[in-house]
Amino acid sequence: MTITRGHITKLVIVILLIAIGVSLQVAGLLDVEKILAVARQYSNHWWLVVVLILLQGILFTFALAGSLFLWVAAPLYPPAMAAFILTAGGTLGGLGAYLFSEFLVDDWIKKIENSRTYKVLHKQDNFFTLFAMRVFPAFPHSLINYSSGILKVNLIHFILAAILGIAIKSYIYARVIHGATTAASLDALLDISIFGPLILLSVMSLLGVVVNYKLRDQRT
Repeated sequence: MTITRGHITKLVIVILLIAIGVSLQVAGLLDVEKILAVARQYSNHWWLVVVLILLQGILFTFALAGSLFLWVAAPLYPPAMAAFILTAGGTLGGLGAYLFSEFLVDDWIKKIENSRTYKVLHKQDNFFTLFAMRVFPAFPHSLINYSSGILKVNLIHFILAAILGIAIKSYIYARVIHGATTAASLDALLDISIFGPLILLSVMSLLGVVVNYKLRDQRT
């Protein structure tokens, strides 16, 4: 195989991303407690909101741990504001990953194409499928973002599903964490009363996809 400038560019980008991820981990910058401790010192400044959104956007773009900011924004801000921060950062990072997907090396593309997320979106890349994935608890956002970018799904559907799905899920989680008298644990978010409605909403969205698919088949 002939090595082109494009291959070299992709390889350099991947190496840089790995270096960034390792550096953040080694420096302890992905430690939630440390991030929260620093953020508390500046929680009264308006620009902290912008910083938290941008940091999420960067991490989600490069498939890093952007979701950890749930545990930073929720304790610091009321649920509605926390949901706004998480939705803006998640959507910004999702769009970044969508656009960045064309720079992925072949090995990464093959791994994504072998994922269930990619296979589902390959068959049904509509708003309701994307929304169902976004709102489902603990669903990997990186797979949604990169799969959508590789498949070139409708960008409007992608953005709207990200905004609505992340907003609903973030608000529910933020209420639990912000309202806790002690530090919220992962067990609190795994309670059926919390994730049950999210699963139900996700299932209902997927049922809508199935019904629409059946009706379209009958017309044809």
